[in-house]
Amino acid sequence: MTNETTIAVTSDVELVGRAKKGNLDAFEALANRYEQRVYSLALRMLRQEQDAEDVTQQTFLSAMENLKGFRGEASFSTWVLRIASHAALKVIRKRKGLDTVSLEEATEEEDSYGSIPHPEYIADWRQSPEELVRKNEIQRLLEDALAKLDEKHRLVFLLRDVEGLSVKEAAEALGLSEGNTKVRLLRARLQLREELTRTLGDPERRVVRTHRDH
Repeated sequence: MTNETTIAVTSDVELVGRAKKGNLDAFEALANRYEQRVYSLALRMLRQEQDAEDVTQQTFLSAMENLKGFRGEASFSTWVLRIASHAALKVIRKRKGLDTVSLEEATEEEDSYGSIPHPEYIADWRQSPEELVRKNEIQRLLEDALAKLDEKHRLVFLLRDVEGLSVKEAAEALGLSEGNTKVRLLRARLQLREELTRTLGDPERRVVRTHRDH
């Protein structure tokens, strides 16, 4: 077995241990393992390739500089995605001239469950979401639907449902309260489901709500 093959099957924990001792090959292996995932997250957050590339580079530079402080309380992948989230948020805040405030402070007052709108378009799906995610078509539809979300809702959905961070981790990464994060996540899920239902719902069983139905 070659050295490259050995590294390829080595766990993150072992690679982190080696990298902390100064093994650059181990850190490079970690970077190669998660580079595409970090770039995909940054691109979805920022929607500009150059910014996403810059954030990806900054993420791994920051990870290398702060690796000794990584205590392993979360997985390496979660840790590096949180670094990427912070780096991407700095870009977003800079675009808006909001360098010194949190995302929550930069938007309207804290969301509540009472502010969640009812869906206007309802229909039973022809297939379950679990079946649909296995198909290439759903990826394109999901990306289109994500692009239509407000930024504050899209970011929460990306971190929690796409990247798998916990509500607490997503909240910390975005500078939000856990309660606000949960509400924004619910709004994002409902908006995405409604948008996808327009394409994937069974037209024979659809119900279009009116304002009186609310």
